[in-house]
Amino acid sequence: MTLGRVVGTVTATAKHTVLVSRKLLTVKPLDGDGKPRGTSMVALDMAQAGIGDTVLVLDEGNSARMILGDRSAPVRTVIVGIVDTVSKG
Repeated sequence: MTLGRVVGTVTATAKHTVLVSRKLLTVKPLDGDGKPRGTSMVALDMAQAGIGDTVLVLDEGNSARMILGDRSAPVRTVIVGIVDTVSKG
């Protein structure tokens, strides 16, 4: 799992049936200090996140498909939670 910040939305008028009526968001990964790192990704939103939210992102295809309950879904990255706070140990 990765921390990320929602930076945009994705609109697709033609998409796989498993994506119909589901929200796609652009997420920028964050490092442990909350600073952006790496390349943005498109994630299927399962947590009702919005732009500016810090989120938990699952970036593993098999687990993402299990969340959807469809072993053949063409999905790799899923937003599974909205983060309230991050504390360093």
